[in-house]
Amino acid sequence: MLSIILVHYKSNELLMNCLQSIFQFDTARFEIIVVDNDSKDNVEELLTKSYPSVRFVQMGYNAGFARANNAGIRQSTGEVLLLLNTDTLLKEDAINACLNDFIHTEAAACGVQLLNEDGTPQIAGNYAMKGGLNYLLPLPYWGNFLKKIAEVLKVSKPHVPNVSTVAEVDWINGAFLMVRQSAIEKAGLLDEDFFLYAEEAEWCSRLKKSGKLLILGKHHVYHLQGKTANMAFESTGQGYYNLYDQKGLQIMVSNFLRIRKEFGIGWMLFSELNYLLVIPIFLIGVLLSKIWPLQSTNRYAFKDWVGYCDNVAKLISLTPRILLNRPHFYKFL
Repeated sequence: MLSIILVHYKSNELLMNCLQSIFQFDTARFEIIVVDNDSKDNVEELLTKSYPSVRFVQMGYNAGFARANNAGIRQSTGEVLLLLNTDTLLKEDAINACLNDFIHTEAAACGVQLLNEDGTPQIAGNYAMKGGLNYLLPLPYWGNFLKKIAEVLKVSKPHVPNVSTVAEVDWINGAFLMVRQSAIEKAGLLDEDFFLYAEEAEWCSRLKKSGKLLILGKHHVYHLQGKTANMAFESTGQGYYNLYDQKGLQIMVSNFLRIRKEFGIGWMLFSELNYLLVIPIFLIGVLLSKIWPLQSTNRYAFKDWVGYCDNVAKLISLTPRILLNRPHFYKFL
């Protein structure tokens, strides 16, 4: 039995489209659990009417990704679990196919090759860089400088851009994360200090102690990246390069939380120093782009710098709490 867990938050259309794409294939081996983060909408009524076999769990508050998935895991009965984003679509029977391959491996967890809406590959698996140094790459101007240095030194990229066969990775994108229940029993549940972002990376660092983490690249799932989070945060853009608004604050704090838990205090403080050093670099870059408006340097506005400074200030204020690593819900929505 496979237990599929979908976390829902004010995204009825995405959820129903996702379920429709699942139910077009054989679901005999599936137990599907929808966990609602207090959307205050008619999602339970819609599910009862269209998909009565789906189990519904109401959190009663916006619990985010880790806590809601943990609630689904606690309710599940399957020997294998699949954490699946509601902004995913199946164009082929990828879940059954992935499950068939996964159970014949000794891996602790696996993912599939994620695709963008246009069919181009999306990052599905990643390698862990020492100390979480990859979190420095989104930094304005400074991140591009570090990329150039990495290219000169021929440092391997932290992500796997496209997998056609099988790739072993350090962590798997949480949009499609299939895990053995036996591995969860050893690693524990997702860390409930996280609200959103980086929680699957930290979890995978623990799951990996039970077995390999694989991307089974011959199976494909479409992922409408960032749709649900952008709606919740009233933000724009895909990926993790927006560090200037409320969503950016959540990304920033969650990343540092992961660094502290997985790599330790020293690496967290080193990364924080880089974020502070970028403040004057960012300002100089914005000012120079107004004088020499080259396309490569004109992507930032002064308001972005202000938003970045505000987020870094909030991060600094949280530093003592993060360093102590005591239970706390880091939620900014």
